[in-house]
Amino acid sequence: MSDDNPHPDAKTTEEAADAEENREAGNIFDKHFDSDLTMVVTTVLALYAIFIIFGVLLGNDINGHFNALQGLTFLITVYVMLSLALNLHWGYTGLFNIGIAGFMAIGAYTFAIATASPNPANPSDIPGLGLPFFVGILLAVVVSGVVGFVAALPALRLRADYLAIVTIALSEIIRFGLKSKALSQFSILGAKMGTGGAGGISVDKPPSRVLITDGLGAIPGIGALVDLFISVGTSIGVNRSVMVSWLYTLLLVVVAAGFYWLLVRIGFSPFGRVLKAIREDEDVANALGKDTANFKIKAFVVGCALMGLVGILWWANAGFINTQPFKPKTTFFIWIALIIGGSGSTTGSVMGGVLFIGTLYQGPITFVGILKEALNVQGSGPGTIVDAFALVLQGQIMPLFEYIMANIEPLRLVLMGAVLVWFMQNKPDGLLGDRKELATSLDPRSVTRPPAKAAATDGGAETDGGDDE
Repeated sequence: MSDDNPHPDAKTTEEAADAEENREAGNIFDKHFDSDLTMVVTTVLALYAIFIIFGVLLGNDINGHFNALQGLTFLITVYVMLSLALNLHWGYTGLFNIGIAGFMAIGAYTFAIATASPNPANPSDIPGLGLPFFVGILLAVVVSGVVGFVAALPALRLRADYLAIVTIALSEIIRFGLKSKALSQFSILGAKMGTGGAGGISVDKPPSRVLITDGLGAIPGIGALVDLFISVGTSIGVNRSVMVSWLYTLLLVVVAAGFYWLLVRIGFSPFGRVLKAIREDEDVANALGKDTANFKIKAFVVGCALMGLVGILWWANAGFINTQPFKPKTTFFIWIALIIGGSGSTTGSVMGGVLFIGTLYQGPITFVGILKEALNVQGSGPGTIVDAFALVLQGQIMPLFEYIMANIEPLRLVLMGAVLVWFMQNKPDGLLGDRKELATSLDPRSVTRPPAKAAATDGGAETDGGDDE
């Protein structure tokens, strides 16, 4: 009886080698994620250390330290989520969207209207639909995506700066529409609702209260852990409200991790590879048979829906919404964060949000607070920067410091502009934008070509190099 496999040991060895290659290929993404996670966590911990030192210099107590770190973490988290959503538009697809604030406003206002009581206890409050919390979130995300879809139909026929003009114009139309008197209160099919106009609108169900106090805190077992977390903080001198804010911030960190996971999976998928092809050369993608308009619309809708969700988690959580936070500067801040980290890089979006908040947004204000304490600055200094420099030429340095400390918020924009110019000149791809990210989770080294067949030399059929029997 003949053996069909004359070399069983060789086959077993080959199968073992294939299994090892597949195992390595399956782990390549995990290794990539672990290294990026280490980099992000190290950066955040370094910022924590710096802000703790700042707090010590300011004389903060334990509650002040916890409050400062919670505010820092909260802002980092929402900017990371927004940078990731923008990266889907610009970094993946090349869509120049500078109407982010408008889509955030749509999400926040829709949620507030959807969850407001139809019969508010306070007659001055704007009535709403009275929908449950999660239904309101789902509706707001869907409406943000629908508005993105409606905007995408005509706008995505445009490219580059023309698309930018359309999106920022749409954002401003949304902002002025929400504050208009005509939409302050209206009725649809007998249901009364409204935006509150220029006065804004109250939020009956702030996310932190519903998710933490009424949500996790009411679940048996988990509620005990929540109470334990809060009691540990209060026992060392931290206010209960600060501990609740920390719990909500940690919940947002989990949501941000979900954003990261979603963007990574999109990037590794065939859909994501088409988006990147559109970014590089849309005409080539079209020539390969891809309906690029359809792909761009889908990417735009998903990004707008994510921006609307962040608008809920960020601004609706304050319990009151008006149009003030949705000015164009908010959009530009998010763009700066993405440019610093590097568009096209998912981890770069995270790093950009972390560094922007820590070094350009919160850092200058905290540092100036320390200088005020150290120098015992009481006045506001000269009226203009020109007057301040004129006094410097006369040998008086202190008025310049007083002017900077009194006007740190507008001067912070100058610092952002200077940093942005430096990045454009010296590192246009951002910190991580020039890093080659895999289009698949497979390690290229684990992908081998099939053995080449021997070419036919006599015009006949190709042979595999063996002897004919």
